Amino acid sequence: MENVARAFGLMSATMRLKQGSFLWHLYLDKLYCLLSVRNVKALLEYFHLLDVHHNNTLNDVLFYHFLHHVTSWKRTQIMIVFDMLDWNAMGEIGFDQFYMLVCILLAQQNHLEEQFIFRHSRPVFELLDLEGELRIGAENFHMYNFLFNIKKQDLRELYHDFDITGDRRLNYKEFKLFTIFTMDKYQERQKAEKHKDKGKKDLLKKKRLHHVNVSLKQFLGINVSESRL
Repeated sequence: MENVARAFGLMSATMRLKQGSFLWHLYLDKLYCLLSVRNVKALLEYFHLLDVHHNNTLNDVLFYHFLHHVTSWKRTQIMIVFDMLDWNAMGEIGFDQFYMLVCILLAQQNHLEEQFIFRHSRPVFELLDLEGELRIGAENFHMYNFLFNIKKQDLRELYHDFDITGDRRLNYKEFKLFTIFTMDKYQERQKAEKHKDKGKKDLLKKKRLHHVNVSLKQFLGINVSESRL
């Protein structure tokens, strides 16, 4: 398990959807991290095309070929994702699990991991609760962190600051507090980036205005150095 987690950790930063695949044409709402009704219908049609056995499910072979086509993951990595989504251990996944995976992939592609975790904290918690114990251990986060790209510092703070019961595992309430914390940090970064971009735009505007004034004075025959006196 440790080796698998390490492999995913090395791969997580480089995983991208393959350009030109079907998922590139889907739009994930940035506020709620959900697909539009039209996109859901398109995804359902795509799911039916993948479901060559017409069982309204995908087995491990079909699932592998789908993820191999749209991502850079290796077979072993894809199979671990399949086992994670196969909640009932039936050897197949339905459209609900397929839809959730697609939303996670699009959230990662658009750097909306924090937003996704916050908006869908309950299904994410259930996804990480592999044993169904209503508790999440640190090893769960390390193994599947490639899906959500939680920073190492945030993971350390996660169990230091939010493990209220002190059992080194998080229940749902503790996990929900963590999602609120990460969302606050995400919004602070967004505000800082907007402020930085605004400062750059204001500076660029001033430079352009200065060049326009200089050009206008030169056109009118006014000596620029004298006009400053």
